[in-house]
Amino acid sequence: MNIKSLLLGSAAALVAVSGARAADAVVIAEPEPMEYVRICDTYGVGFYYIPGTETCLKVSGYVRYDIGVGNRGHLDVVDKGDYYFNGDYNYNDTYKKRARFALRVDARSETELGTLRAYAQINFDYDTSGSTDGYAFTDTSDNFAINHAYIELAGFRIGKTDSLFSTFTGYASGVANDGLVPYGPFGTHQIAYTWSGGNGFSAAVALEEGYDAFTIDSYIPHVVGGVGFTGGWGGVSMVAGYDSNVEEGAIKGRVDFNANDALSLFVMAGYNTNGDFNNYFAQWGGDWAVWGGGAWKFNDKTKLNLEIGYDEEENFSTVVGLDYELVQNFTITPEIVYTDNFDFDQDDNWGGFLRFQANFGG
Repeated sequence: MNIKSLLLGSAAALVAVSGARAADAVVIAEPEPMEYVRICDTYGVGFYYIPGTETCLKVSGYVRYDIGVGNRGHLDVVDKGDYYFNGDYNYNDTYKKRARFALRVDARSETELGTLRAYAQINFDYDTSGSTDGYAFTDTSDNFAINHAYIELAGFRIGKTDSLFSTFTGYASGVANDGLVPYGPFGTHQIAYTWSGGNGFSAAVALEEGYDAFTIDSYIPHVVGGVGFTGGWGGVSMVAGYDSNVEEGAIKGRVDFNANDALSLFVMAGYNTNGDFNNYFAQWGGDWAVWGGGAWKFNDKTKLNLEIGYDEEENFSTVVGLDYELVQNFTITPEIVYTDNFDFDQDDNWGGFLRFQANFGG
């Protein structure tokens, strides 16, 4: 072997080793497969599959700003009212305002027993309101509330939500200040079952614990049940409730009528089995109360809402409001409120209300 052959062989060996090392340096591990969020259209708009599961989730809610003026109205929007202080009956009057962030979470999945649903709505509020300590000064406060938190499966519901007495016949109307003449209770612990026949007929029954002064004082719950029918023309429904504390109750019936694509009307009436006193279900004045109203849809962006209420003790209320969608998901709602008791002189009151609401999540 001569020197030239030795040098050529050594160079070839060095090139082979260097090439192997260079190849080793650029080896890159295979990337992990990416799992993209999948749309879940089984339950409507806004749902998606939680990655790695077959559970569909929807996160939605709104940001709202309310401004209320006047001496009467819904507890959420009435201003702080007039106070008597140092001879002044209008001392420290101001707006009632509320800023709210509402968060809704809705999780659903299919099981061998049907759809399993977990739903919650949480409200975060900052309020300006009247003092409750007897002094004529304005209060501001941060408030937190769980409006709804319940589980549903195979027609059963258990958790915290509004009373079946109010929801089965529908909230009174589309106005923001509904129920100035009360038509039923709201937030309560509840165990309920709803049956839907698939042909427009439905029925429901619930055991409820009430709230505040209407909370049960034994282990016997309040009981409420209802039946209804819904068709293209409208619907009819009836609900009855039994207050286990006072051993009295109430019944309520409602008829809805869709006159055409633009106009919908309703009338509702309630009867208290013991009109001398309120009970959990009958919180209006006297034996009976009636409500009526409707909505007129001018176009895709504008809708007029009306609600009128009246009870045996001559409490009267009317609310007229306009929902205007300025842009998609942003609605402005002005309303005028008028209340009176025809049995008392100078008991009529006017109120004004303005709501701004931006929705998100569908």
